[in-house]
Amino acid sequence: MSSVIGTIILLLTGLATYKGFVDRAYYERHVFHTDPILIDKQYDRLISSGFLHTNWLHFGFNMVALLSFSWSLEFVLGIPKYLLIYFGALLGGNLLALYLHRNHGDYRAVGASGAISGVIFASVILFPEIKISLILLPFEISTWVFGLCFVIISIFGIKSQSDNIGHDAHLGGAIVGVLLTIIMQPSVLQTSWWLILLILVPTAVFLLLIVRTPAVLLVDNYWGEGLQRPRRNRSSTKKKEVSLDYLLDKIKHQGLDSLSSSEREMLDRYRKEM
Repeated sequence: MSSVIGTIILLLTGLATYKGFVDRAYYERHVFHTDPILIDKQYDRLISSGFLHTNWLHFGFNMVALLSFSWSLEFVLGIPKYLLIYFGALLGGNLLALYLHRNHGDYRAVGASGAISGVIFASVILFPEIKISLILLPFEISTWVFGLCFVIISIFGIKSQSDNIGHDAHLGGAIVGVLLTIIMQPSVLQTSWWLILLILVPTAVFLLLIVRTPAVLLVDNYWGEGLQRPRRNRSSTKKKEVSLDYLLDKIKHQGLDSLSSSEREMLDRYRKEM
């Protein structure tokens, strides 16, 4: 059986995606774009960008995932709660992306992946033991295995920023999906408490880390640990530590764009040393 509301969302998203392909002005007005959201207060982009896609393959992958998980969720929760999870996850995923890219004025993104992540993780929490099959995998896996792998991949994807995938929106949408499911179906705290901890604990630790130490997202292979330097030149080491602390504190409070060219060069030297 197919999901009624999932099918309606597919049709509306398909129409908006097509409109974005043929009308560049429409696409530009509704894409997730940091500066227009923060400076011009075009907050509708947090939702409208979820109805656009970069190409039909991107659209197809998202919609197949949506329909794969929609029917069971719609059947158990009902249409109103399903819609709350979908749009709540879309908004939550884009808000996390907005926070992480608040100093990247040219950052742009489109896609319903955050909303779909919320739908998927709501299903994962409600049905932790069922088997699922993915398009790129020739075998089935338990939903709890999928959930854990998803969180790990998202964390390292946000950290590395080495691809064009919106891992931040994925992770934000997934977490909103979990939290809303707990609110709507408190019984999952008894049946799926272990899976909820497995998903939320590493995510909470990672988000706390990047809030307290933004350099984690800027320096390769750096996870917030202190620097170890040779003991033979203690005065020089102390000076470098003070300088690095200053740079990291400035980034935390004013953003990466606040660094001067010399400060950026200094940060790059420290990155290479680390």
